[in-house]
Amino acid sequence: MARAAIFGVAGPVLAPDEAAFLREADPWGVILFGRNVVAPDQLRRLTGDIREALGRDAPILTDQEGGRVARLGAPHWRSWPSVAEDAARGAGALHLRYRLIADELREVGIDVDYMPLHDLPVAGAHDVIGDRAFGPDPEVAATCGRVVCAALLAGGVLPVIKHLPGHGRAPCDSHEALPKVSAPRPLLRGRDFVPFAALSDQPLGMTAHVVYTALDPDRPATLSPACIEVIRKDIGFDGLLISDDLSMKALTGPMAARTAALFAAGCEIALHCNADRAEMEAVASTSPTLSGRAAERAARAEALRHAPDSFDVEAAAGEYAALTGRAGA
Repeated sequence: MARAAIFGVAGPVLAPDEAAFLREADPWGVILFGRNVVAPDQLRRLTGDIREALGRDAPILTDQEGGRVARLGAPHWRSWPSVAEDAARGAGALHLRYRLIADELREVGIDVDYMPLHDLPVAGAHDVIGDRAFGPDPEVAATCGRVVCAALLAGGVLPVIKHLPGHGRAPCDSHEALPKVSAPRPLLRGRDFVPFAALSDQPLGMTAHVVYTALDPDRPATLSPACIEVIRKDIGFDGLLISDDLSMKALTGPMAARTAALFAAGCEIALHCNADRAEMEAVASTSPTLSGRAAERAARAEALRHAPDSFDVEAAAGEYAALTGRAGA
């Protein structure tokens, strides 16, 4: 059984020592970033080499939201407006956008996308979320998220809902510091949790490195048993729960201690992104193999991967252009 971890790799080619590390560590999946992406043929070779090193059809993940966060971009892949812009255009534009994104990802061997982002932006909060979100209305966000999940799944790509239980109120960027949100629990339940609860049936979710003082005054959600309980019980999420990146500055302390804390809290997969070997070894040494409910959830998610539904790429791109006034390329 695979280890309950996801790791990054350093560049556009899998080095022999990286392949050896992946074989030994046997993470559940591997995540790719802009540093790994040059061109379609190169990316297909990289994803193939990763799976060959792991000896199985392991999930390969990326953040392809479109707009500000896109690991695959011009000139080889389409460029997209902000998520908020297409959300305002309605379900048709969103479906076409993410069905086209799924097609591009599957073509290069990527089958998991960290999308939809279900955080609700709040006036005065840090703009790390901003126009990456569908908008401030919980019901609209829930509807948009359902459309995005369906489009990705139709393209053979697993969606990941993020950032549970909500990053929209964060006063700072969790990549750089630890945000603390003081909103009362009834407000969180009545607003921030709503889009996540509406998609609690999805296969994969990602936690937030955010302190919610009404839930746990001391620990960010990723490391908090109280917050994980809220995710499981109040929100009702029953998919595989993946941490946000352990190397982000919101977290402190040795990497092994961070890893141990997330599993103790009830998170199920440790995500480490920067490809630092010493840090990855610490994460690997502290991460268990998938077992019990976590293994069941991982298997359930992987079972949803399938060959893409029949799809006319040119026709969809034309429809998207007609709806938005953009070529989507």
